[in-house]
Amino acid sequence: MRHLVPRVLEWRAAGARCAVASVVAVRGSAPLRPGAALCVHSDGTALGSVSGGCVEGTVYDLAREVLASGQARLVSFGYSDDDAFAVGLMCGGEIDVLVQAVEDDTARVLAAAQPAVAARRPVVLARTLPEPGGPAVGAVAVWQDGHLGSTGSADLDLAVLADARPMLRRDDTAVRSYDLGARGGTRVLFEAWAPAPRLLVFGANAHAAAVSRIGAFLGYHVTVCDARATFTTPERFPDAHEVVVDWPHRYLAATETDHRTVVCVMTHDPKFDVPVLAEALGRPLAYVGALGSRRTQARRLQDLVEAGVSPDDVAKLHAPLGLDLGGSTPQETAVSFAAELIAVRSGRSGRPLSLLDGPIHLQGPLTGAPGAVC
Repeated sequence: MRHLVPRVLEWRAAGARCAVASVVAVRGSAPLRPGAALCVHSDGTALGSVSGGCVEGTVYDLAREVLASGQARLVSFGYSDDDAFAVGLMCGGEIDVLVQAVEDDTARVLAAAQPAVAARRPVVLARTLPEPGGPAVGAVAVWQDGHLGSTGSADLDLAVLADARPMLRRDDTAVRSYDLGARGGTRVLFEAWAPAPRLLVFGANAHAAAVSRIGAFLGYHVTVCDARATFTTPERFPDAHEVVVDWPHRYLAATETDHRTVVCVMTHDPKFDVPVLAEALGRPLAYVGALGSRRTQARRLQDLVEAGVSPDDVAKLHAPLGLDLGGSTPQETAVSFAAELIAVRSGRSGRPLSLLDGPIHLQGPLTGAPGAVC
């Protein structure tokens, strides 16, 4: 839901009401992961998605009903063997969806969390799941140096805060159950909103521009860096979030990275790519790739070894980057890179689905993936 929060707050600031439907849990094969959301304005405008289209119409109608009644709903959708055209997930999975109106208390919680999200700091949003005849949904937002909101129970608030803080280091969605004694059990939906992972593109050329565009499309925070100021301009890289003029290895040495960070070296010039690759391969990154011909790669491997990079670290390098799709243009190269990145990130083969058996959609969280849910 993180990507919808600015629009939700805009609608609320304008005096409009809206409802949010969020995927709470997925069982089996489903097109979107927990945390995906659909937001519905009181005028009928809809943003986002909870199922890639399978149950959007029904969830939209539920959101309109919740806006009218003010009562949150928790509903399940699954495949119907008796009627393939009935409301259900045609891919065979099941999803649970929370539908709630964004009332004043929830809007205040989201507004308090938004500055942390905008500053690329982690946030955890916790919402109680409604039970039949139970209280309204309570919401708590937690960030590194603060929190706001309440579940409606002081004891539950303490438990939620204790469980939310460790989740600031993750990018995940989970449901936890709490026993409140005389009040019975309560379930809480936690959404950990980690900052978008970084894609560092080194080199200011047409291939780098295409990679920066597809990286932004995939949900990465994209930085383009090159030492040549003439070519390294925002106008040439409109899809990048940052454009930096610096020597690549010097910039990377001073830059914070993590296990989700992706590095693409597009210069295929030894004086640029060997130093930055030596720096990158010594870090625990999600992916390190480099553009270049077979001859360039053979020379590059020798240069990296001579630069003191260990054989184990050299083996991490994806070069020439991308899958064997037969493309050659910058745009085709970017698609090839993106396909390999997704396959590496998810631990899949990159082979055609038509030649494989087994589930298409991943089960559980996708480690290192961008926060690409709505």
